[in-house]
Amino acid sequence: MLDSIFSAALTSAELTFTDAILTIFISIVLGGLISFTYMKTNPGGYSQSFTLTMVLLPVIVAIIILLIGSNVARAFSLAGAFSIIRFRSAPGDPKDITFVLFTMASGLACGVGSFGYAALFTLILCVLMFILNRTGFGARKSQQKTLKVTIPENLGYEEAFAEVFDTFNVRYELKKIRTTELGSLYELVYEVTIDEHTSQKELLDAVRTRNGNLDLSLTMCPATTDY
Repeated sequence: MLDSIFSAALTSAELTFTDAILTIFISIVLGGLISFTYMKTNPGGYSQSFTLTMVLLPVIVAIIILLIGSNVARAFSLAGAFSIIRFRSAPGDPKDITFVLFTMASGLACGVGSFGYAALFTLILCVLMFILNRTGFGARKSQQKTLKVTIPENLGYEEAFAEVFDTFNVRYELKKIRTTELGSLYELVYEVTIDEHTSQKELLDAVRTRNGNLDLSLTMCPATTDY
């Protein structure tokens, strides 16, 4: 029985109404399952448009495969039509790209009639996503941030906060130095790596004590910070 389920495929060259309805229905179910998995493994936030796309994408891919079938001429025609489309978007998160490929693979499997394998690998990968998310696999225990500190000109900037950083076990690298207020002040830009157990408030209080309570800022995303 299992062999018959997993070996079933749409071998007929003719597209029937029953095959189309079955393919679309299973594609929607699998796309919904993948989208649900994505939402549950991304508690930090996600867009509704992306979750809806993951539901529709397997259906679209499956329909394309159904329309092409084994007709080579039709395949080249569709390839030429889709080559006109240009997708202009910024590179996404690697996890988002993985889910897009996941939904496309699910749609392809449904399109060729391998419903058993489509359901099998979808369930396996969704469970795997849940396990990796729950166990925190690959999560970093420290965060990189950008620290901007203003100091008076009489305070040597080379080792101004080395003692503070060592006390709080903060790895740091001085990225930029510039003068302000007609040269009476220096602005230092550090890239710091802070452990999850380190109190950021206590760190900033120690820095404020050292720089005379002048301006300072701690930016959460150093990669997007304009130095």
